Amino acid sequence: MQITQYTKEFKYNWRLAAPVMLGMLGHTFVGFVDNVMVGQLGTAELAAVSLGNSFMFIAMSLGIGFSTAITPLIAEADAEGYFAKGKSSFKHGLFLCTVLGVLLFLMVFFAKPLMYLMKQPEEVVKLAIPYLDLVAFSLIPLIIFQGFKQFSDGLSMTRYPMYAALLANILNVIFNYLLIFGKFGFPELGIVGAAYGTLISRIIMVWFLWWILKNKEKSKPFVTHIKFFVLEKPMLKRIINLGAPSAMQMFFEVAIFTAAIWLSGLLGKNPQAANQIALNLSSMTFMVAMGLSVASMIRVGNQKGLKNYVELRRIAFSIFLLGLILAFGFAILFFSLNEFLPKLYVDYNDAENLMDNMEVVSIASTLLIVAAIFQISDSVQVIFLGALRGLQDVKIPTVITFISYWLIGFPISWFLGKEDAYGSIGIWLGLLAGLSTAAILLYIRFNYLTKKLILSNNYQPITINE
Repeated sequence: MQITQYTKEFKYNWRLAAPVMLGMLGHTFVGFVDNVMVGQLGTAELAAVSLGNSFMFIAMSLGIGFSTAITPLIAEADAEGYFAKGKSSFKHGLFLCTVLGVLLFLMVFFAKPLMYLMKQPEEVVKLAIPYLDLVAFSLIPLIIFQGFKQFSDGLSMTRYPMYAALLANILNVIFNYLLIFGKFGFPELGIVGAAYGTLISRIIMVWFLWWILKNKEKSKPFVTHIKFFVLEKPMLKRIINLGAPSAMQMFFEVAIFTAAIWLSGLLGKNPQAANQIALNLSSMTFMVAMGLSVASMIRVGNQKGLKNYVELRRIAFSIFLLGLILAFGFAILFFSLNEFLPKLYVDYNDAENLMDNMEVVSIASTLLIVAAIFQISDSVQVIFLGALRGLQDVKIPTVITFISYWLIGFPISWFLGKEDAYGSIGIWLGLLAGLSTAAILLYIRFNYLTKKLILSNNYQPITINE
């Protein structure tokens, strides 16, 4: 097949994925704004936000991962023109997201004492706990938002969650400025002010997305007149069966990056702050790959509904090729700007903390070299993971992600990340190993399944998890 058979899909793929990318970048940009603004207060405050957000990342990974079950179901129903099936999928998915949001808030709220058992710097823990109280509560509106977002994505209406995320970011910047630094008569709350900004912006984000969808002809019948507590056990079971493994897939990946935060904390507050900078920057480029992953999930889900498996495979590989090109671009960016980008997070005019800030920038610039290398594998693994979710194949990919990140990646991070070994860069070499393993295995899985579907004349969905 000629290369043009793939490249001709780039324009549509980009149009579908770009709003998702910007929306996902919106979530990450909240962290970027918090980090940049809090970084002006000192390295201990920056490390505290990093530690607090490490708990949030784990909870968010479970919630966001679970919510992805909604998208392929909506995409499949949309391709089939089956409204009742689509509305049922959305209603049950939104109900489960709401319940999960409350449970995740309670989990994070009561997990705070673990900070004292993790041998983190004491000054960092004292700052992190009040920050985490408020940010944890914002999980409820965030996971509800994800329910609406994944539904909207499934209908190929990817722009509207982006609009909501952009509004939330603008509000977050404003409230951060007012409450962190105490401007225009508002109280000066430090990092707690950043938590208030996040909470308020996420509540408004949910309302705004619902308001948009309620006023669009295609989505209005789905999001109005919902009998929220009239539930059907088979649909609940189907979403849980898809959502739980998807949640674990994202959890396994996010948890190893979170472990990197904790391992960095064992090295001291400066390595932890540097890790946070490199993690925040690489997270923003990852969201571009996530956008393509969602596009892959939507388009594969559509083709699955049409049972057109040859076209399904071609479209998936066109998205993979686009992702590879963008990943190379980000790799070059990190290589060329590895010393400049970390300086955005610290105040070099702060004479009192100058030595700390210089050390943080030095470590972070080294970590960005590793981040540049794993742009490729990170993009490949998440795009094929999205394609497999579009096929509603979730069990084997869950095993693959566990093996890649926790049987291969984490042990390398643990052994190479000790102070008497390679320190911070050793931790990130483990991340590189885990991502590369996942990329290879998920590609093999997708390649095997699609070839099997094309060859089979009597396709049965249950065989996909064999």
